[in-house]
Amino acid sequence: MAPRTKTPQSPAPHAADSHDLIRVHGARENNLKDVSIELPKRRLTVFTGVSGSGKSSLVFATIAAESQRLINETYPAFVQGFMPSQARPDVDVLDGLTTAIIVDQQRMGSDPRSTVGTATDANAMLRILFSRLGKPHIGPPGAFAFNVPSVTASGAITVERGNKKTEKATFSRTGGMCPRCEGRGSVSDIDLTQLYDDSKSIAEGAFTIPGWKSDSWWTVRIYAESGFLDPNKPIAKFTKREMQDFLYKEPTKVKVEGSTLTFEGLIPKIQKSFLSKDREAMQPHIREFVDRAVTFATCPECEGTRLTEGARSSKIKKISIADACAMEIRDLAEWVRGLNEPSVAPLLEALQQTLDSFVEIGLGYLALDRPSGTLSGGEAQRVKMIRHLGSSLTDVTYVFDEPTIGLHPHDIQRMNDLLLRLRDKGNTVLVVEHKPEAIAIADHVVDLGPGAGTAGGTVCFEGTLEGLRASDTVTGRHLDDRAVLKDEVRKPTGALEIRGATAHNLQDVDVDIPLGVLTVITGVAGSGKSSLVHGSIPAGENVISVDQSPIKGSRRSNPATYTGLLEPIRKAFAKANGVKPALFSANSEGACPTCNGAGVIFTDLGVMASVSSPCEDCEGKRFQPLVLDYHLGGRDISEVLAMSVAEAEEFFGSSGEAPLPAAHKILDRLADVGLGYLSLGQPLTTLSGGERQRLKLATHMGDKGGTYVLDEPTTGLHLADVEQLLGLLDRLVESGKSVIVIEHHQAVMAHADWIIDLGPGAGHDGGKIVFEGTPADLVAARSTLTGEHLAEYVGE
Repeated sequence: MAPRTKTPQSPAPHAADSHDLIRVHGARENNLKDVSIELPKRRLTVFTGVSGSGKSSLVFATIAAESQRLINETYPAFVQGFMPSQARPDVDVLDGLTTAIIVDQQRMGSDPRSTVGTATDANAMLRILFSRLGKPHIGPPGAFAFNVPSVTASGAITVERGNKKTEKATFSRTGGMCPRCEGRGSVSDIDLTQLYDDSKSIAEGAFTIPGWKSDSWWTVRIYAESGFLDPNKPIAKFTKREMQDFLYKEPTKVKVEGSTLTFEGLIPKIQKSFLSKDREAMQPHIREFVDRAVTFATCPECEGTRLTEGARSSKIKKISIADACAMEIRDLAEWVRGLNEPSVAPLLEALQQTLDSFVEIGLGYLALDRPSGTLSGGEAQRVKMIRHLGSSLTDVTYVFDEPTIGLHPHDIQRMNDLLLRLRDKGNTVLVVEHKPEAIAIADHVVDLGPGAGTAGGTVCFEGTLEGLRASDTVTGRHLDDRAVLKDEVRKPTGALEIRGATAHNLQDVDVDIPLGVLTVITGVAGSGKSSLVHGSIPAGENVISVDQSPIKGSRRSNPATYTGLLEPIRKAFAKANGVKPALFSANSEGACPTCNGAGVIFTDLGVMASVSSPCEDCEGKRFQPLVLDYHLGGRDISEVLAMSVAEAEEFFGSSGEAPLPAAHKILDRLADVGLGYLSLGQPLTTLSGGERQRLKLATHMGDKGGTYVLDEPTTGLHLADVEQLLGLLDRLVESGKSVIVIEHHQAVMAHADWIIDLGPGAGHDGGKIVFEGTPADLVAARSTLTGEHLAEYVGE
C-alpha cells in the first residue's frame, strides 16, 4: 500500500498580519465624547454627519494629527526645533496608525508670486528644461525664474587662510524676475484724487484717507508742522518742490514741538500702511478705500509674463517659457510629448507625468501661470492631490476633506475613480464627505452626530452604505432626499445686463441675469462661472458678494466678535453698570492679567509640544474677577458668552431678561443659517468649514444691498442643512432681494427660478452660455451635461 500523505494544514497567521485595524479609544478632541471606533485598513472609509458633528475632530485633529506627530518625533531634536510642534490629541488609545498624508481644504497662499506652476514643481522642471535646451542659452534655471532677481556685485573680500590677503572679486547672478513689476506681472498705480481734495489745505482737512482726520497726530503734527509744506495753502497751489516733498520725500527726521518724528512722502506712507497688507485681512471700509484708490495694470515691460526679456527670448521649437506657462496644461502636455531629446529624457518623463496628472484629475484647463490665490477651494485641493497620484507609496493613510467640493456632478465620478485607485494600491483612504455620490463608493461608513456642536460628538452608525440607509440617523434619513422641480417659478422684476464679457476664458458672452428671483449659474468646473459673475457684475453698493475665501480669525476671535454682536452687548453691560464698555472685552481692559484674556496659559517646552492649561486665576473665563461682578439680566459677561445662539436669542428677545434689539437682530441671522447651537464665545479656530461658511453668510445678510451673489453656499453642508439653506434663499428673494448663486448642487439647481448653464467644457472648451431657462426646461431638453445630471437627480 502506498503511504498515506497528510493534508497540509494552513499555517497559523503571521503576527504581522494581525494589524488590520486603526483603533481609536476614548477620543475627546473638541466636541468628541469619548469616541471609540475601529477602522479597517486598506479600505475606503467615509465619515458623514451634519456640519459641526465632529468629523474633522476625529479624522484630522485625532487620527491624522497623531500620525504626523509620531513621524515628527523620529527626527533628531535639532530638526524638530524647526518644525511645528504638536501636542498629543486628547485620546486614550490610538493603535495601528500608518503614515498620514493630508489633502485638506485650506486655500493655497495668496502670495502674488505663487502660481499653479510653482505650487506643483512643474515650473521648476520647465526651468531646468529651458536652461538645457533653450536657444539662445541665457544661463542656469534661475535665469527663467520670476522669483529670482538679477544681481551684480563687486568689491574687496578678505580671505582668512594662512596670511590674510585681500582680493578683488565680482559676483553676478542672472535671474528671470522682471525688474519693473518685481515678478508680479502687474504694476499698481495710486489714484491721488482718492487720497486728498486738492482744493483744500492740510489744515482744512484735505485728506480723504480712512482714519486721517484733520486733527489727527500724523496729518496735522507731521505734514503741517514739518516745515516742508505750507499747511494753510490749498494742495492744488503747492509749488513743484512742495508737491515732490508732499508725495515722494524719503523718510526724514523732523523736530515738531520738541519731539523728533519721521516725515515721509504720502505715496510711500500709503504703500507701507495699506498696500503691504493682505487685502482679505483688511476691515471692510479699508478694503473699499484700497479698491477705490489703487488700480492694477499689466506690467508694460514684461506684458504680464513676470519674466525678463532674456528669459522670454530663449525658445524651444519657437515656444518660450512664458508661452509654455500661459498654455492650458492639456495643450502643454501635448507639446512636451512632442519633444524627443535623450539628454534630458528623465526630466521630460517626470514633467510629462505631472502634466498628465493635471489632465487626469480634471484640471487640464488651468495654466501654470494662474495665480494660486485665484483657485477655488475644490481646485486648490485637487492641485494638492497631483503629487500623490503617481506615488509608489503603499500602506499609507490618505486623508481627504470633502474632495468633491467645487465639482460638477459630471466630475465627481472622476474623483471617485481616483480615490478607489489610491485604495486599490493598498492604502487606507479616509474621506470626510457630504455628497451621496461620494458616500456611495465607501467600503465602510462612520456617521457622527446626532446633532452639531455640543449635541454631536458621538458615533451614531458604523457599517455599510446599505446599513446607513436603513438606520434611523439624520444622514440615513436624508441620504435619498431629492429636491423636486417647482410647479411655478417666480417672475423677474428686471435684468442685469452683461455684454461682451471676456474675462479669462469667456468668449464674448452676452447674457441677461434676471433680478428679483433665485438665479443659479452652473456648469462644469472651469467653464467660466466665477469669471462671469465676479468678473462681469460690477461690485457696487447694491451688490453683496459672499465668495469662498476663508474667514480670518485667531483663537481669540469668536462668533460674537466676528459678527459684531459683542459691540451692542458690551455697551448694554456698560450702560447697566455705569462703567466703560472696554471692560467687557477679553482683548482689552477687562482681560485677566495672568493669561492676557486667552483663558489658558501656554508653557513652551522647546522642541516638545507646548502645553496649555486653563488659567487658574480666571478659571478659563478670560476676564478679571472685578468684571464678573457686573451683571446684565442676572448674568455676567462670561455667562453670556457661554450661551448658545438659541439661548442668547431668548435672553435678548423682547420678552427675555435683557431685551436688546441690536443683538437680537444679529442672533436671528445666525439662527436663520442654522447655527443656533453655536456658543457665542467659541474660538473660530474650532469651527468646521461648513460652520465658517454659514457664519460668513449670516454676517453678510446684515449688509444693505439689493443683489446677493453667493459662491457655492452649500460648501461643507450636510444634506439636512441644504434644506434649511434653500429656505433661507427663498426668504431673501421674498423680502425683495435678487439672489445669484454659483452652484453645483442639484438640489439648489432644482429649486431655482432661472438657470444659466456655461460650457460645454472647461477652459477654452467652455466660456459660452449653453442654456438659459427654467430648471424644468433644462431637464426636458437634456441638451447639456448639467441637464442630464439634473434629470437623473429629479428622477425624470
